[in-house]
Amino acid sequence: MKLLLDENLSRRMLGILEPYFPESSHVSFVGLEGAKDTEIWSFAGESNFVIVTRDSDFSELAALHGPPPKVIVLQISNCRWRDMASPIIKKHSNHSGPSTT
Repeated sequence: MKLLLDENLSRRMLGILEPYFPESSHVSFVGLEGAKDTEIWSFAGESNFVIVTRDSDFSELAALHGPPPKVIVLQISNCRWRDMASPIIKKHSNHSGPSTT
């Protein structure tokens, strides 16, 4: 599974997430900085990304359109970017360890 981090998440999270989710990216690295949610939605669906965000608008798009793409909405109060990556890794680690690819 590869993740696409929304603008409201730090790009620095990729360094922590990469061992678990290779080929993940941030919207700013794929030319979507400042893009509309619908543009990010379309790109993620076409490119097999799971959107990771703190924005509930993507939940509404998911309810309206259904997958793909899938959406992970982090409902975490303001905290450090490292702490935001933790629940994603923990959930993934319950299913498998870091990727060896």
